[in-house]
Amino acid sequence: MKALMIEGVERCAFHEIAEPVPGPGEVLVAVRHVGLCGSDLSTFTGLNPLVQLPRIPGHEIGCEIVCVGADVPADYTEGRRAIVVPYTACGTCPSCRQGRVNACRSNRTLGVQQNGGLTEKVVLPWQKLILNDRLAPRHLALVEPLSVGFHAVARGRVTASDRVVVIGCGMIGMGALAGAVARGAGVIAVDVGASKLELAKRYGAAHVIDASKEDVAARIAELTGGDGADVVIEAVGVAATFTQAIDVVAFCGRVVYIGYCKTPVAYDTKFFNLKELDIMGSRNATAEDFRAVIAYLETLDHAPDDLITRVIPFAEAETALPLWAANRADTLKLVIER
Repeated sequence: MKALMIEGVERCAFHEIAEPVPGPGEVLVAVRHVGLCGSDLSTFTGLNPLVQLPRIPGHEIGCEIVCVGADVPADYTEGRRAIVVPYTACGTCPSCRQGRVNACRSNRTLGVQQNGGLTEKVVLPWQKLILNDRLAPRHLALVEPLSVGFHAVARGRVTASDRVVVIGCGMIGMGALAGAVARGAGVIAVDVGASKLELAKRYGAAHVIDASKEDVAARIAELTGGDGADVVIEAVGVAATFTQAIDVVAFCGRVVYIGYCKTPVAYDTKFFNLKELDIMGSRNATAEDFRAVIAYLETLDHAPDDLITRVIPFAEAETALPLWAANRADTLKLVIER
């Protein structure tokens, strides 16, 4: 069967690989949809330190069950659709012992530390599949990235009384925005360019700030009566927005970093103390986050096709990452469809 493999920096091609066979407790699934993530783009451009090449990318997966091995629950039957939880957990590290398996020290995410879903079929433990026949098939691939944003909202303990700033309205930032809005918070979305900010308003942002045209800190101060945001969620991953989060958060506020800055960040750390901030990282997502996103999408008042920039046939998957690399500003989500 065919699999798309990132062979080297800015080089990917189809390869023939053996079709897997499910063992006890495992399920063979046909991959129907794969959303491409920023981590896949970083792998393609040689900026992902977690990946060893060559690698089959893809961890945002919607699939259909083909067959099952022994000792799999009876409701995992041929033809059922499912969402893939792409992370592993060792069960013994400090994170796992606290029940925070999303941050497992030995985690091996599909498409990152192990081969991913940009292939025809994969075998997975049945516990890594969330059955869902209600969402449209291509929307199954949206659940994982939105869940990462929902997890950041949970980390930030967002409530309906909070004013939340989301810096970055890519797919993960849109998940944070949607998650905060779902909790009743007032959200200020920050990005550059009109298209993502219009989308942010469509998904419930009370205010939007175009960082290419406005003084972000001054505008947030104006919108919050000079107090700053109760919660700031950073979903860009560059040094300027890492420090900006500290600047615009209120005294005794919370900062959540989803973004992964590839360079060292220099802070004036006095504000950590003067503001008595809670500063948190956010990694991956939990099963609870996945369930929250599924419920959100199932009750959304419109189909979330507007979160997908382009659907690319599996046969043309070689073109997807080069296309994204050449059109970053205008791309929210590419989905490979088979």
